[in-house]
Amino acid sequence: MLTRKQHELLRFIQVRLEESGISPSFEEMKEALDLKSKSGVHRLISALEERGFIRRLPNRARALEVLRQPEDATSKPAKTAAAVSAARGGNAAPSRPAAVARPANDVIEIPLHGRIAAGVPIEALEGQSSLPVPAALLGAGDHYALEVSGDSMVDAGILDGDFALVKRTTTARDGEIVVALVRGEEATLKYLRREDGMVRLDPANAAYEPQIYGPDEVEVQGKLAGLLRRYH
Repeated sequence: MLTRKQHELLRFIQVRLEESGISPSFEEMKEALDLKSKSGVHRLISALEERGFIRRLPNRARALEVLRQPEDATSKPAKTAAAVSAARGGNAAPSRPAAVARPANDVIEIPLHGRIAAGVPIEALEGQSSLPVPAALLGAGDHYALEVSGDSMVDAGILDGDFALVKRTTTARDGEIVVALVRGEEATLKYLRREDGMVRLDPANAAYEPQIYGPDEVEVQGKLAGLLRRYH
């Protein structure tokens, strides 16, 4: 059995997921249930999680998934997302047909695996840290990040110190920017080309020469999906 507030919160989260695909913020949940502080929201969420009604998705912000609804669905519903938005002077998200809830979270944590050369190949270090990335920059698939070292890809808009967001894959088409592992030891970020049975890794800087290797010397470990840049 759930308390009335627990039931109201569970229903509010479910409705918001069905409307927009995004979990409500703690502020929105606080207003929807007329609570005085966000600490009350935390307690309700923890109680629902302990009882197996929701779960928090790891490595994501604002990530809640409704696992089941209680059988005694008789409590007064919380304010709808539209009502909360109207009360705050905003516009409600357009309603969508009910569907299986699938959070479209705005931030995702992906592994950060050290530095990669955009010049002469250097060792690609495996790291244990992570990088928060806007979900809109990533598509489907498994991703990781590498910090760019060097200037050989500046004409492609890739600068020293940028973070390359890479989709894991072992295949790529000619002309795509890839993470190429050279001779099993060194990694570099380059345009991939194949010609005359060889693999050519092209820079995007006239000051650098293409690198040509045998087909067995180069392994594609991913292709560029996006970039993050910090301004100081």
